[in-house]
Amino acid sequence: MAKPLIKQKTIANVHESLNLGKPPHPLITVIDTSKLVHREEDIGTSFSSDLYCIALKDSNCGLDYGRTHLDFTEGALLFSAPKQVFTVTKTQELGEVNGWLLYFHPDLIRNTSLAGKMDSYNFFNYEIHEALHLSDKEEEILINCIDMIRNEINERIDHHSQQVLVSNIELMLNYSVRFYERQFLTRAAQNHDVVAKVESLLQQYYHEDKLTEIGQPSIQYLADQCNLSPSYLSDLLAKETGRSAKNHINDFLLDKAKDLLLSSEDSVSGIAYILGFNYPHYFGRLFKKKMGMTPLEYRQANN
Repeated sequence: MAKPLIKQKTIANVHESLNLGKPPHPLITVIDTSKLVHREEDIGTSFSSDLYCIALKDSNCGLDYGRTHLDFTEGALLFSAPKQVFTVTKTQELGEVNGWLLYFHPDLIRNTSLAGKMDSYNFFNYEIHEALHLSDKEEEILINCIDMIRNEINERIDHHSQQVLVSNIELMLNYSVRFYERQFLTRAAQNHDVVAKVESLLQQYYHEDKLTEIGQPSIQYLADQCNLSPSYLSDLLAKETGRSAKNHINDFLLDKAKDLLLSSEDSVSGIAYILGFNYPHYFGRLFKKKMGMTPLEYRQANN
C-alpha cells in the first residue's frame, strides 16, 4: 500500500517531517544532512514541498527526485523549485551523507528584486542528472555563502534581516550561474554531440512527414529524445550556438520554407501546412520577422 504524500508547506513542516527541532526562522532554514536519518519504515515516503531548495550532497543519499534516482559518488549541487516530489528509497545513518539543504519560502523573496529574477535561474527546472558538479574552490565559495546565511538565520530578526538573507541567496544563485557556464564549457565535446543530435532529429522529423501529420516538434520532444530537461537543453543550445531551442526549431522551419518556396509550385498556404503551421498567417509573420520580407516576396526576388 502506497504511503501518503507528505506536504511541506512551511519551514516548520520541513523540520517536523525530518524530525528536527523548531526552526529559528519561519521562512528559511539550513539543514545539516549529516544529521538526517532515514529508517526502514521511511522507505517509500514521498515529500512535496512548496519551498525552494538548494542542496549540496557528497554521496548517494537514497532519494528519488521526481522520476530520477539521486545517485552520486561525488558532491553535487541540486536545485528544486516548489512542487517537486522527493521519495526516500534507502536508509541513511547519522553522518552518512555530508552537505546541507537550504530551504526558503517564496514569501521570503516576495516584493524583492530577486522575485522577478527567479524564472531566469533555469537550473531550478533541471533534472537531477543535470546537477552542478563543483570544483573544490567553487564548493568553498558556496559554503561561505551558506555560512553567512546560517549566521543571519540565528541572529535576532530586525528590519535588515530579510534584505541580508535575500542578498546572500541571490549571491549564491549568481555564483551558480557562473559555475554552470564553466560546466557547459568543460563539457563542450558532449554538448557538441547534443547539438548534432538536435539537428539530426529535426531532419528526421521532417523527412518522416511528422510536421504535416502531427505538427511541429516541441522543445519537450527534443529534450526527451536527448534525455535532457527542456530548460537544460535550451540553455545548452544557447551556450553552444547562441540560439535557444525554440529558435533552433524556427530556423530549421525557415530553411525548409526557403527550399520549398524556390523548388516547388506549392502556394504559401500549402507550404505553411507542410511545415506544420495551423494558420498560414503565423507562418507569414514568422517568415517576415526573420527574413525581412514575406514568403511571396522572397519567392519573387529569387526566381
